[in-house]
Amino acid sequence: MQYYSRIRDLREDSDLTQEQLAETLDMHKTTYTNYEQGKHTVPFDFAVTIAKYYNVSLDYIAGLTNDKRGFSHSDLTKEQKDLLRLMENLSPEEKKKTVSFLKAVIDIIK
Repeated sequence: MQYYSRIRDLREDSDLTQEQLAETLDMHKTTYTNYEQGKHTVPFDFAVTIAKYYNVSLDYIAGLTNDKRGFSHSDLTKEQKDLLRLMENLSPEEKKKTVSFLKAVIDIIK
């Protein structure tokens, strides 16, 4: 899952160590490290805490958007957001086929 790397990147961008952040969040360093390394699933309440701490959206933490403000604040149209949500539910192979199909359609209509 992308959110493991997102929480690490947010921490590193803030020039914090795992120990410093764990202390700030009043949690054991090992627990935080396990979340960041993907060894344990990030609980929803922790994701909310991290999103509030860094002032980013849960959409960003989850890897659904690269805009830290989330889908509702991005420059994407509603149609583009809907397409991204649909793509998120596809397997990697299905995504690859979809992209190839869309490229073929674009070539035809040009």
